[in-house]
Amino acid sequence: MLDCKSIIERLGSDDSEVLREAAFEAGEARCEEAVPHLAKLLQSSNLGVQEAADRALRSIGGQKVIQVTIPLLRVDDAPARNLAMDILRALASQDVAALIPLIRDPDTDIRIFAADILGATDNPAAVPVLGEALLKDPEVNVRYQAAVSLGTLARPEAAESLNKAMEDEEWVQYAVIEALSKIKHSSSVGALVKAMARTSDLVTSMIIDALGEMGNIKAVPMLLKRLEESPTALRNKIVKAVVRILGGKSLQLLSRDERENLKVYMLVALEDEDLEVQDAAIQGLAFVGGERASEAVLKIASHLDPDRDQERLQQTVRALAQIGLTSALRSGLLSGDADEARVAVMALAFMDDASVPQVLMDAFWKHGRDLQRQILGVLSKTAGPSAKQFFLDVLDRHEDGKVIKSVAYFLGQKLHLEEAADRLFALLEHKYDDVKEAGLEACIAIGGPRINARFREFYESDDPVKRLMAVYAFGRMGQAEHWEALKAALEDEVPDIRKVALEAIAGMCWESDAWLPLLEGRLKDESREVRLTAIDLMGRCYRPEVIPYLLGALDDEDDWVKVRALDALGFHKEREAVPSIVPLLVNPNRLVVLKAVEALGSIGGTSAFRALLDVSTSEEPELQQAVETSIAKIQEEHETGE
Repeated sequence: MLDCKSIIERLGSDDSEVLREAAFEAGEARCEEAVPHLAKLLQSSNLGVQEAADRALRSIGGQKVIQVTIPLLRVDDAPARNLAMDILRALASQDVAALIPLIRDPDTDIRIFAADILGATDNPAAVPVLGEALLKDPEVNVRYQAAVSLGTLARPEAAESLNKAMEDEEWVQYAVIEALSKIKHSSSVGALVKAMARTSDLVTSMIIDALGEMGNIKAVPMLLKRLEESPTALRNKIVKAVVRILGGKSLQLLSRDERENLKVYMLVALEDEDLEVQDAAIQGLAFVGGERASEAVLKIASHLDPDRDQERLQQTVRALAQIGLTSALRSGLLSGDADEARVAVMALAFMDDASVPQVLMDAFWKHGRDLQRQILGVLSKTAGPSAKQFFLDVLDRHEDGKVIKSVAYFLGQKLHLEEAADRLFALLEHKYDDVKEAGLEACIAIGGPRINARFREFYESDDPVKRLMAVYAFGRMGQAEHWEALKAALEDEVPDIRKVALEAIAGMCWESDAWLPLLEGRLKDESREVRLTAIDLMGRCYRPEVIPYLLGALDDEDDWVKVRALDALGFHKEREAVPSIVPLLVNPNRLVVLKAVEALGSIGGTSAFRALLDVSTSEEPELQQAVETSIAKIQEEHETGE
């Protein structure tokens, strides 16, 4: 234990290094007897000593530290005075009573310091003395600092004195408004609005922002009354404040005249340089709407960068959608300005309006490829059966892959349109693979005898791609119906087809025992990918019958097959597998060893624990870490009884 007496003796040393060390130890030992000595060291010319004394005093804390630090506020040594200020701010709550008299000190600087420090007390006892200083101190900087500190304390009982201080000069008003916006007391709304009659434009602007920040609905009628008499810049601020207080939706609760009047000013506010003002106007116009609003908001949105202004663009587009399907939006959609048309399509995508699909279809052929893609993307999700002929027409006339994919989705997955079956089936021979895939999914969704017959032709084809698509489709359209074809596909000369057939058959693993013998044969497949798929499927369709096959896979010539089998056995905590896994702890492939360690940790039990202990002395860091993790897992499960 550190000895305070020894520390104090060393605090009288002439050696800076000894002083610094002693100050550090005084803080560690919370040695109160050393406090006066430490306070003196705050005026040391050695920065290391000064810093050590500062830390020690903060660490010791309490009334004694505050009492010896207060006199340092009066010294001429600026660094020492600043350190004293910082210490008193940090410890102020520990002795508020010792600080309060300073607010009435004859020295102006001390009163400013005291007003500052009292703001850090987080104590209600500081509120009345700060309020008194705010209203009565003859020095403006004391009154300013008192207002700042009352804002920091943010206690409602400070509102009364702050409200009265709005009568003070402008410098104090700045701090008062800031404080009131933090306290948000309802009594301050009237005081702030009343003050607007005599304040400068700058202070009035601050008051309007504060009223918006406070969010008190009482301010709305008073702000609306000032709209007419205010210059444009202040009117825009009022618009922002009103929207912020009410929110866009509640604007509809205003009287018709008030809404129309406010709408006019919102349109003007759209031209304000302040983006926050613009955004508030957009938010308000979304709910009071109209043609002019739609046109103006569309213009703003079309000039936003889709990458840089992504969030703002989304909000503006949502506002356009909220306004609704206006003539301005229709004109924008047909505009030669690609950006306007793009934004119009984005807005239409959010609208729940039955006429939107027809508007988009009417515009489709008037635009270039990029916008057509965008329109089709929206239509494929929003249009209904009445759009059938339009989509069939696009399918016949268009060559763009993305457009065709949207059409395939609409006609296949959405309408299940049998009359489009032949045209969609033709997509399976398209030059682009993604279009083939879209056509395949569409045909599977339509199904039926006609599609079945076409896939049967593919199945008999010499083209392996066609056979692959047919097997995939048979798996999706009903394994039972195509069982024999899928079984035969397991013997196809192309590994990918055997793999797809395996995945299709696995869909019946919970319904039939016939699939397991089929998988058994694939465990000896010459293709590693097919064997991996068989192991994966056994892991997914796990049951006692698959265990011998998974154990056998641990001897596969391919290490990845071993790894997948270890994953499956570990995931299912198969105790029977431990004797077969242990030999893999000395496998030459590091990955196999790590997976064996992981599997043993998941399976748990005495045998797995003993086997892991045997390899725990490995000097390889990665293996050592894996073994430690697995052992910890087994111990945790053992302790929790799992």
